[in-house]
Amino acid sequence: MLDLRYVVEHLDDVRAALGRRGEAAKQSLGPIAALAERRSNVMGRLQALREEKNEANAAMAKLDKQGDEFKARRESLKRISDESKQLEAEEREVQTALETALLLVPNLPAPGIPDGQSADDNREVRQHGVKPALSFKPKEHVDLGVALGILDFDRGAKLSGARFSVLKGAGAQLERALMMFMLDLHTRQHGYTEIWPPALVNDESLRGTGQLPKFAGDLFRIAPDWQDGIAPADKPDAPRRELYLIPTAEVPLTNLHRDEILEGETLPIKYTAYTPCFRSEAGSYGKDTRGLIRQHQFDKVELVRFERAEHAEAALEELTGHAEEVLKRLGLHYRVMELCAGDLGNGSKRCYDLEVWLPGQDAYREISSCSWFGDFQARRARIRYREKQGDKPQLVHTLNGSGLAIGRTLVAILEQYQQADGSVCVPTALVPYMGGLEVIQ
Repeated sequence: MLDLRYVVEHLDDVRAALGRRGEAAKQSLGPIAALAERRSNVMGRLQALREEKNEANAAMAKLDKQGDEFKARRESLKRISDESKQLEAEEREVQTALETALLLVPNLPAPGIPDGQSADDNREVRQHGVKPALSFKPKEHVDLGVALGILDFDRGAKLSGARFSVLKGAGAQLERALMMFMLDLHTRQHGYTEIWPPALVNDESLRGTGQLPKFAGDLFRIAPDWQDGIAPADKPDAPRRELYLIPTAEVPLTNLHRDEILEGETLPIKYTAYTPCFRSEAGSYGKDTRGLIRQHQFDKVELVRFERAEHAEAALEELTGHAEEVLKRLGLHYRVMELCAGDLGNGSKRCYDLEVWLPGQDAYREISSCSWFGDFQARRARIRYREKQGDKPQLVHTLNGSGLAIGRTLVAILEQYQQADGSVCVPTALVPYMGGLEVIQ
C-alpha cells in the first residue's frame, strides 16, 4: 500500500497520478482526505489536552491539597483524563479506518510508462523471432490436443466442472518437462534459489501481496472447520482454520520474509518456484471458455525478487529478460509490451507483458507479466532491510514475473510447432526432458 503520510501531504499529486489509471482509481482516495482531517483534529485536541494536563499538574504541586483550588484542579484533571480516553479511542478508530481505506488504493504508476486506459494503449517494446510460416491452415491447441489424445476437456469437466482439464500421455509429460526445464534454467543459469512453498496460505499472506481485500472474489477459500464464522456444534472449541488456495507462487514467495528485517548483504534475494495456481476468474465470465488459456487450476513457474530501491528498475529489465530466455530457448515467437497506466495491475508501478504468438488463434496472447511494485507490497507485508548494524530499516522493493505460465507455454508449442498431418514437433531444448521424444503424433 501507499505511504499514508505521503498520501495525506501530497493528496493532489497522488490523485493526479492515480487519475492516469482511470476514474475508479482516483475515486479510491475518496474517504482518505476526510479521515485524515478528522484524525488531525483529534490529534490536535489530544495535544492541547496533554498541555493542559501538564499545566494543571505543575500548578497543583504548589497548592494546598486541602484547598478549594486544588480540588477544582483535580476535577479538571479528571475531565481531561476522560476526554483524552475518548479521543484516544477515536484516534485508534480513525487510524484503522484510514489503513483499511488505503488497502483499496492502487499503486502509483511510474512516471515514464505510457498513458492509456486499456490493452489497446500498451506500447510494443520489441519482438523476437518471426511468426511461423505455415503452409496449411493452423489449428487451435484444443483441436490439436484432443486429436492427439493428450488433452481431455470432457473428463476434466466431469471431475471438477468448467475450466478444468486433464493432460494425458505426452501432454502430461510435456507439462512436466516444461516445469523442469524452466526451473533448471532459472536456478542454474539465472541464479534463483528454488523454493517449494505451500499451496494454501492465510489471509495475512494474501493481504501482504495485495490480493486481499480487493480481489477476494478471485480466490478459492478453504474453511474446513468453521462455517460462516461459527464453530461446528460437535467441536465448539475448534480453532478457526481459514486458508486460501494460492492464485500464484508470488504470494508465498513474497511472504517468506513478511515481518522481517533483512540484512543488506543478503540483497538481492531471488526466488523461483513451481506451483499449481488457483483462480476463480470471477471477472472473466464468458472469456476464453475454450481450451487451456483461462483455467481455474493451472501450473506456473514464478520469479520473485527483493531489491534495494535504487536497483529495482534495472532488476525489472533483468527479470523480464530471464522470462524471455525461456521463450528464446524454446524457439517461440513473441513480443514484449509495456503496459499503459490504465492496464497496470493493482500493485504494479511498471509492468512488461510477454505475448506469445498463437497461429491457431491468429493472435498474440499473454504468457508472462513481469512487474515492479516499488515498496507497495513491502509496506503491506512489513518487509524491510538494514544496510548495516545500527542503520534505520528501509522497505525493500519487490518484483515478480511468470517464468513462465506452463499451460500457456504448452499451448504455444502445440500451435507454433504443429505440422500439416496434425503432429507436433517437440522443441529441441525439451527433447532431453521428454525422454528423447521428438514428435508427438
